[in-house]
Order: sequence, then C-alpha cells, then structure tokens
Amino acid sequence: MHEVAMAADADAKPETARASILLVEDDLELAAEIVAVLRARGYLVSHVATGLAGQAQAHEGRFDLLILDRMLPERDGLAVLEALRSAGIRTPVLLLSALGAVDERVAGLKAGGDDYLVKPFAFVELAARIEALLRRPPPSLETVLRVGPLVLDLIGRTARRGEREVELLPTEFKLLEYLMRHVGQVVTRGMLLEDVWHYRFLPHTNVVDVHIGKLRRKLDAAGEAPMLHSIRGAGFMLRPPMDV
Repeated sequence: MHEVAMAADADAKPETARASILLVEDDLELAAEIVAVLRARGYLVSHVATGLAGQAQAHEGRFDLLILDRMLPERDGLAVLEALRSAGIRTPVLLLSALGAVDERVAGLKAGGDDYLVKPFAFVELAARIEALLRRPPPSLETVLRVGPLVLDLIGRTARRGEREVELLPTEFKLLEYLMRHVGQVVTRGMLLEDVWHYRFLPHTNVVDVHIGKLRRKLDAAGEAPMLHSIRGAGFMLRPPMDV
C-alpha cells in the first residue's frame, strides 16, 4: 500500500511548487492517488493512460517533468521515451515500473530516463525524487562540441579537424557526436547499438565496426595523430591526439 499521509501536510510544498507534470500511467487507481498527492503539494498535474497519448502530449514541450510507467497500452514506456529523446525532447523523465531487476533499471536509464522508481513505492520517496529532478539545471544548450582539434557544429551539421573539413554521412555524424559526448571514456558496441542505432536488443552485426572504420579513416588522415582508438575486448574511445 502506498504511503499517502504526507499529502495532508499543506506546509510541505516544495520549492518547485507549480511545476507542470505529465503522468502517464494505465493503473487508474494508482494514477488517481499520485495526482491527488502531487496536486496537494502544489504541482500542476495532467494524466493520460496510454503510451501514444503520453508521447503526443509530451511532444508539446509544456511540461517540466514526465512520470512514465514502464509498461503501457498502445506503446511501451521505453518506446515512448526513446521516441521523445530521438525527437530532441530533453524533459526530465521518472520511470515507474514493477520490473525491479538491475537490467530493467539499466535499460530504462539507457533509453533516456533520468530516474527509475520500482513499484510498490512510498509516496514520500516519489515526492523526493520529483523534487530532486526538478532542482537539476536544464540540459546544456551547447551547439558546438570540441575535442582537441576536432569541432562538431550541431546546428550547421559540419565537422572540422583543424583547418580540414570532415564530410560525414548522417549516421557517422550521430556516431561522432556520441563519441565526443563521451570523450575519454570506453564506449562499448552495445552502448552504440542501443544509443545510436536504437536497437532494443543486441543483434549479431558488424554495423558498429563498419561505421567506426569509416569514421576513423575520415577523422585520422595520413600524418595526423590518431584520435579514435579501438580498446581490445572493450570497445572504442575518442580522445585528443597525444603530443608527439
């Protein structure tokens, strides 16, 4: 049974009161409880019960936070989340799910979720997680990424290494952006298949290696210090060229 006593405390409203929240939850009894608790704390709450309806409303971009059930009719919560992130919608998302296994939580976070709360939960914990997400600074509006001599213009969709223009196909551009956002980190094939190609499962394919090979040849021209490295048994890493 969820804890609802804290909803009666009118003086417990958070600093983020009046924030607008979209709840996407098909359990109507639970949804009614959540809506009542959050409205009592000063939030503006809208509720829909299907994945397609939630995706449509979230696309409007008028919410400060999305609370998204993992398993929904019409469209699964992870599919909704991936579609929103692919469309560039960066609204914080708190996933709710009865699926509490570690791999389920990891899948939710990799799909673009900001937090994951397992059912059944205490409403006091739900409120605390919401407040924490709403206190986060807004996502970076950075439109130009730089790693050493490499510059990626996200608006102009251009790439340069020093004075040299690097011509990239659309998938190569997305791949390079991902690597630049994870500079100095080992990026696995699984991460790339999930986050760049948006596979929901990990097929036996060499698509990552083929694209990495093409991208490496474009980034690291003859006579230039290499930037894109293969890490044996682990994956790949982009890092500034080492001083020679």
